[in-house]
Amino acid sequence: MSNKRNTIDDRLKVIISVGDDSGIGPEIILKALSSKEIPNNIDTLIVGSKINLKNTYKKLKSLGVQNIVDPSNYQIHDIEIPFEINKPKQSNGNSSFFYLKKAIEIVQKYRNAALVTGPICKKSWALAGHNYSGQTELLAESCQVNNFGMLFTAKSPITNWRFNTLLATTHIPLCEVPKQLSTKLIHSKLNLLATFCKNYVEKPILKIAGLNPHAGEEGILGSEEHDWINDAVNSWSEQNKDVHLLGPISPDTCWNSSAKAWREDKAPTHNGILAMYHDQGLIPIKVIALNYSVNTTLGLPFIRTSPDHGTGFDIAGKGIAQSQSMVEAIKTAIDLTKGSRLFNAH
Repeated sequence: MSNKRNTIDDRLKVIISVGDDSGIGPEIILKALSSKEIPNNIDTLIVGSKINLKNTYKKLKSLGVQNIVDPSNYQIHDIEIPFEINKPKQSNGNSSFFYLKKAIEIVQKYRNAALVTGPICKKSWALAGHNYSGQTELLAESCQVNNFGMLFTAKSPITNWRFNTLLATTHIPLCEVPKQLSTKLIHSKLNLLATFCKNYVEKPILKIAGLNPHAGEEGILGSEEHDWINDAVNSWSEQNKDVHLLGPISPDTCWNSSAKAWREDKAPTHNGILAMYHDQGLIPIKVIALNYSVNTTLGLPFIRTSPDHGTGFDIAGKGIAQSQSMVEAIKTAIDLTKGSRLFNAH
């Protein structure tokens, strides 16, 4: 990490960017920070509109919501972006974009800091002229990293096993997936996943899902595995003897062991799975982990997490948004930063 980071205050600092003000971000942040699962000794800074956070607090109180914190008791880096009444989505998109930009700037100033991001609306960003496919891409650009990835992670409340799934491709149409996949891409994503896991495990066990049903069934159900994916996996494995790599595995069974490890204490475990495309990875992790799943960006010079859900515009302001995923995002940011061998050694 950058040498310009603060070397005096070594307490873990968690920076939280609010996300879209008109979504459930402000609500779930105030709810999550009231959770007894969040350690008291963490230095927390919220980046967003102080007025909006206070108004959210008042609204939730008026609805009878009890388990929330008063934002007046928290450090807030206040950012007020001009709001155009006739362009609400554009205005909120602009605000959430600059909340994240400032949060990225702040997190890089500290020796031990993590970033938690509230949900944003990609359409609102586009309306405001910020053409990114998501927060991940802005994070990568701001940190000047080329190899980055979208990891979904969850810690089982039953066994304490951590369930990790990295996506080889992300928000693209399904028909584009085979076109984007390549040996170079698969190697770069396996490198990311292995590097991440080695921060916590000496010799990680990784799995890779096949692209086609039954991993192609020797070319009968799809040719990619037979033509080049098997060779790509084998060549990476040959170059990385300190990682035990399994696959390509038939996608319909690849996550069976994950479900067992999530529920059963003595079940065999693995450290990470590489999924070939978005829904291939997201469906099993959301079914198995429910609200415990968290989005994490690999390849950055700090830990970044986010709740595994969107802005929830349809329920915003009603006081009914569940905050468990935000609680998990904050806890995961803390756990991954403190658990990493890089902690206090930047």
